[in-house]
Amino acid sequence: MPTTTTDWRELAACRDTDPELFFPISDMGPGARQIAEAQAVCARCPVREQCLRYALDNALDHGVFGGTTELERRKLTRSRRAHQAA
Repeated sequence: MPTTTTDWRELAACRDTDPELFFPISDMGPGARQIAEAQAVCARCPVREQCLRYALDNALDHGVFGGTTELERRKLTRSRRAHQAA
């Protein structure tokens, strides 16, 4: 009996969404609306945690991943480091 492994990205809510939605050019004005739209897609995603973990583990510093912006991921990374150092 063959076994198949499903890549978490195949289950992502964003799979059929224009990728540009997740890479706004700013976080103000139209960019802020774009971020909110991207985060709404992430909010209904069954693999949101895996996506965020992937972004954090690979230090992805552009775009919305796992429902977080670059700034939010930087804060999470700093918090992780502070907890590891303690």
